[in-house]
Amino acid sequence: MNRLRAHLSAVRSSYWFVPSVMALLGILLGALMIWVDASLSTSWIEGLGWYQQVRSDGAREVLSTIAGSMVTVAGVVFSITIVALSYASSQYGPRVLTNFMSDRGNTITLGTFIATFLYSLMVLRTIRGGEEDFVPQYSVIVAMLLAVCSIGVLIYFIHHVLQSIHINHVVEKIGRQLVEDARIRFPKLIGEAGAENQSPTPQLTGKVQVTTSHSTGYIQALDGDDLIDLARKADVLIRLRYRPGDFVMEGRGLADIAPSENWTDEHCDELRACFTVGAKRTPEHDLMFLVSELVEIAARALSPGVNDSMTAVTCFDWLGAGGTEFATRELPGAIRLDKKGTPRLITSSDDFRFFVDRSFGRVRQYAAADTLAALHLLRVMGEVAAACRHPDQIDTLRAETNRFAELAAEQLDGPNGREVQARATALQSLLSRGAGQIDARQADWLGGSA
Repeated sequence: MNRLRAHLSAVRSSYWFVPSVMALLGILLGALMIWVDASLSTSWIEGLGWYQQVRSDGAREVLSTIAGSMVTVAGVVFSITIVALSYASSQYGPRVLTNFMSDRGNTITLGTFIATFLYSLMVLRTIRGGEEDFVPQYSVIVAMLLAVCSIGVLIYFIHHVLQSIHINHVVEKIGRQLVEDARIRFPKLIGEAGAENQSPTPQLTGKVQVTTSHSTGYIQALDGDDLIDLARKADVLIRLRYRPGDFVMEGRGLADIAPSENWTDEHCDELRACFTVGAKRTPEHDLMFLVSELVEIAARALSPGVNDSMTAVTCFDWLGAGGTEFATRELPGAIRLDKKGTPRLITSSDDFRFFVDRSFGRVRQYAAADTLAALHLLRVMGEVAAACRHPDQIDTLRAETNRFAELAAEQLDGPNGREVQARATALQSLLSRGAGQIDARQADWLGGSA
């Protein structure tokens, strides 16, 4: 089921799907309006003082003008979109293109012009003069209304493109999706995570069977419920070697299964069917992909060739928002249980420590060399610490702060270095208060100060 959802999501996020659907609707609308003109009388239109019926030559001229202009504008829209994609790829990173490709504003704009063009062609071919005079008055009126709507869509598109390539909008879209996905996905991710997950991880006993991959690529989706059902049916314990977002090669082991005597070749095929492998990472099941996008934008912004500290600061703010969600939600453990409470699946969970490593840990080397970025990253970690409710979360942030302060001491010296070290010391002092005891009012550099 997850594989089907992944394919449907890929189709919906493609650049061709929405324009194709709208083009088909344009053809169907044209056929419908021709039937309306053939079925209904248009004599009442003659009574309208502000509107005059068009003759066959005039109708052809109007529809030809609309069709020709729509094709021209559609080509211009496509060209502008390609330029925007090229700019975004070079400035923010190629992985950000996934967000632009799935942007509904761009695809609906292109689809509007194509649909209007095809509608005009459908109606144009039915106009007849002479003895068999037939002028589809209702269809021409609808064509004119579509042209007016297309002008409005064009005005919107110009505004939308300028807005969509603005760095704050790009970062906000990624960060907001990270926060919303974390709220939707947690506390329950796959299976039923209970108190048993706090106990030591069960070990595979007896002879272990390894199921290998038949595909090469990134794991885009993982059907955990089907895996648990499969393990229950075969009465085995499965330990996964990969998580969504990892790259797997053909012939590499996907999972370890024990006891091996309960595992058959048919079970291997069922297990492989639970994995969806593709050419790129996607955010549907891979929450860390969104984190990686924010880290990549921040890293590019702090590179010597760009040196854009404020963009990095914006990325840190949204990473902090995501970290707060991870700190305040019940994250599933590594052990997944079936309905009877029997351990069936051992996974690599997206816990708070993993988030900190993939976010703050990955930007550490870039932020440590920039005073503004370093001060703000420490502030963001302080904001996340204020939301922590478990001692191990505080320990994770304390260890990350120590690593960051050590690296910053090597990169920065003089007054800038001393300022960063002073804030790192202040953050360590706050962390020493313990989980649930940190208040933003306890430090003047936390809270609303920019």
